[in-house]
Amino acid sequence: MTTNDTVGRYHPLAIGVHWLMLALLIAVYASIELRGIFPKGSDPRDAMKTWHEMLGMTIFGLVFVRLALRLVLRSPVITPAPPDWQRFLASAMHAALYAFLVAMPLLGWLMMSAKGKAVPFFGLQVPALIGPDKALAHDIEDIHELIGVVGYYLIGLHAGAALFHHYLMRDDTLRRMLPGSRGSSARPAGVSVT
Repeated sequence: MTTNDTVGRYHPLAIGVHWLMLALLIAVYASIELRGIFPKGSDPRDAMKTWHEMLGMTIFGLVFVRLALRLVLRSPVITPAPPDWQRFLASAMHAALYAFLVAMPLLGWLMMSAKGKAVPFFGLQVPALIGPDKALAHDIEDIHELIGVVGYYLIGLHAGAALFHHYLMRDDTLRRMLPGSRGSSARPAGVSVT
């Protein structure tokens, strides 16, 4: 395993990919939620759906970059160390988030394939994974939408846990992942980041 450039912080590449994926997740959710403000069949509504699909596929590729970074780069130790039960919950939450980040784009890709539609990707078309099957497409769409709702809770819990650690536990869980010098572990545990 490679050590981090800055003791007590994630590697800058890991930090960058983390926040990029958050921005992409916000855009993916916004594009699918906001498309409803446009009439069915309109160009803006179709554009929102296309962006949803393209950004979803971008997340699908980036999640594997994140997983590779986790294997190559050592995670910094949390100071002060949390209890074992919190470490267990954090591991379970990370596993659920990674499963979500892999499953959602894959389900979307399968759904579009079963609908017999091409998945756009910035001027290219992603090949179909399965043949057309309207009944299967409907079932996959239901699962995709259900997991999408679960994703709101996963993301919210993840953010809430980081804030809980920062403001109540007063450890460096959040500061380890902040970009720039604001994330420095040299800051005393009781000083908040503004």
